[in-house]
Amino acid sequence: MKAAVLNAFGQPFSLETLPDPVAGPGEAVVDVAAARVLTYTRDIVSGARAYNIQLPAVLGGGGVGRVAALGPDATRLKIGDWVLCDPTLRSRDDALTPDIALQGIVARGPGGERLQRRYAGSFAQKMLSPLENLHPLGDIAAEDAPRWCALATMLVPYGGLLAIDFRPGETLVVSGATGNFGGAAVTLGLAMGARAVLALGRNAETLAGLERRFGPRVRGLPFSGDAEADAARIRAAAPAAVDAVLDILPPQAEPAYTRAAILSLREFGRAALMGGQQYDS
Repeated sequence: MKAAVLNAFGQPFSLETLPDPVAGPGEAVVDVAAARVLTYTRDIVSGARAYNIQLPAVLGGGGVGRVAALGPDATRLKIGDWVLCDPTLRSRDDALTPDIALQGIVARGPGGERLQRRYAGSFAQKMLSPLENLHPLGDIAAEDAPRWCALATMLVPYGGLLAIDFRPGETLVVSGATGNFGGAAVTLGLAMGARAVLALGRNAETLAGLERRFGPRVRGLPFSGDAEADAARIRAAAPAAVDAVLDILPPQAEPAYTRAAILSLREFGRAALMGGQQYDS
């Protein structure tokens, strides 16, 4: 098979011929039709993110394709099935605290590195995946495969909204709404029946674009950097008390932005903190 191989950080991918993967028990081989490209892929390739990736490596965090081969214990999937490939790899020998890697993106610790060595990413004609990471999509059109890749982005904030039991009719604050995952969170909040979504971010133009796209249920609020003042603006803009916050800010964001969203919550409101904070040591 052909694959885009990263041999050194800061260097272009190399198109190489690699052995086809072979499915063992609990695994499947997928013919990749569309690969998901993260917005920060350039930073991964350059080494700017300093991700734990063992080179040479085939990158690519998830994708959509058709099942090409199955391990001997597969009972439901069939050859030719269209599937979404979830890149979150979990070891199976400790269900409570599994080792984790993001396939084709990053490994965490020695256990994650072992997973990374077994499962290459989706920037290739074929990829090996655990059976539990494959989600059947039904009979989709081949030309729609790239659009189905958006599911993997949507599932990230969806997990946060599920964790805080977000419900129809509630008012949601999305902190970091101008990013890729934040924009997806705004979309999901509306689809899940939000009364209103308060979209917070640093890019006023992007926030205005969300308002134009989704209408009056979305209200964009640029951060000022003053947590107390921003919290007051959020409460004033909300049609009712703020029930839930989904914070999905990047590590470079100011801590005051997260604080503002939390301060806007009503009593007994819920928050999912899915972003990160970067501090200088």
